[in-house]
Amino acid sequence: MTIARTPPQWSNPTEWFHDFGRAPRILGLDVARGLAILGMAGAHIGVSAPFDPFEPSTWGDLVNGRSSILFAVLAGVSIALMTGRSAGPDPARVPSIRLQLVGRGAVIFLIGLALELLNTPIAVILTLYGLLYVAVIPFLRWAPWKLLLAAAVLALAGPALLALVAVLALHPSGPGIGLVLYGSYPITVWLAFVFGGMALGRLHVERLETAAGALAVGLGLMVVGYGLGLVGALAGLGGADGASGSGTAISTGWSTYPAAVADGDPVGAVLAGVFGVDAHSGGTAEILGSGGFALVVIALCLLLSRPLRWVLLPLGALGSMPLTAYTAHVLSTALIGGPGGFFTSNEFWAATVIMLLLATSLWSIFVGRGPLERLVGTAATAMATAPAALPATSAPRLDA
Repeated sequence: MTIARTPPQWSNPTEWFHDFGRAPRILGLDVARGLAILGMAGAHIGVSAPFDPFEPSTWGDLVNGRSSILFAVLAGVSIALMTGRSAGPDPARVPSIRLQLVGRGAVIFLIGLALELLNTPIAVILTLYGLLYVAVIPFLRWAPWKLLLAAAVLALAGPALLALVAVLALHPSGPGIGLVLYGSYPITVWLAFVFGGMALGRLHVERLETAAGALAVGLGLMVVGYGLGLVGALAGLGGADGASGSGTAISTGWSTYPAAVADGDPVGAVLAGVFGVDAHSGGTAEILGSGGFALVVIALCLLLSRPLRWVLLPLGALGSMPLTAYTAHVLSTALIGGPGGFFTSNEFWAATVIMLLLATSLWSIFVGRGPLERLVGTAATAMATAPAALPATSAPRLDA
């Protein structure tokens, strides 16, 4: 099994510029993580008009929904890389790896809870992120084709079935149901992205041919997913504004669609589950379209990170410590008060981008690994450390 190594402490910035992001680290993945963090910040504090491909001023709207999906797919890739890369986990190491994932997930979950206590308007993703590390434990040794099949089933059948259950059970609610089925980040939806990312991580993600294949598949999924969304919008089954010809619409956990179709109508609920394409709608159209978008971003980052390495190093530094950067973003929003205080929304977003890129680059140059990444790594290692009375086996450390 490949054991992740602690990043070296560079003696000077020149050494960092020369060595950072080189094997065994994959710079393109760090760059994609950096974009995901900046995109989520934009979704939280930025403002944009609805996306229009012919109007560049609206392109900022692309961060809504898609950034967190990119983050989830990259989580799956990271889990695959941490647990054996293309070879998969060594059977002898699986018990230790499971314990490390539990320790890692628990600390990330607690950090997420702490951020939620700040009472910002941000829907913190870290609690889900921590749970996903535990949820994937039974699937660590699955082959890529099994992971892709599971992702496909969750994407194609899950939304329609869960929308149907919501109608037949009269829209049930509760903490557990919100977490697993109908919340902002339902595990049943987000596991599809993680499984897809795990499959990508098992398929020699460092190779250019893998990146090229991911680019082609991502583009195909975008065509299918957003094509479904367009059909649904034209048919009044959930579009950009969810409005039908009458303009009457209701909001469910899945999509916004006409009350005349969905109010107590199982068929309408199933259709909404299939054609839901709005950000965080959880519909099949969104999972396919935005999941494909995430694959395209990852593939482009992998392909461009070699010829544009020097330009992309700051994004790579940011992406090498995503937990620290995300936490800093939420803390800054809580302390400054977010948009409407000292800055307008997009000014605050721009300031956040600049400060995160600068701070993480300097930290990476002069310190190395991010502080929260160190904390999580220490907790994971401690969770898997064998008691002194038992035969000691060195547990591989799982680095993000």
